[in-house]
Amino acid sequence: MAKLSSEDTKHVAKLAQLNLSEEEIKKFTIQLSNVLDYITQLNKIDTKDIQPTSQTTDLKNVYKEDKIDATRILTQEEALSGKDDTINGFFVVPRIIKK
Repeated sequence: MAKLSSEDTKHVAKLAQLNLSEEEIKKFTIQLSNVLDYITQLNKIDTKDIQPTSQTTDLKNVYKEDKIDATRILTQEEALSGKDDTINGFFVVPRIIKK
């Protein structure tokens, strides 16, 4: 069993910028020790003949061709037709950044 001290847990908490109570430190020390024990077990498995993989479902990326549907495109005049306040073909909106 990996034996972590409460100081180890405090150090990890500090790196993660976590403020832990003493009760949480005790709890997480046990949990982190259990995680390290499990990793130790996994490290004992012989994987030298196993090919590395990053994906196990054999899913492939599906790409869709970009096609422009000219019947769904508005002209600039049509796009601005519902707005009275325009200048030089642009919408006029309230200023959000003040000098």
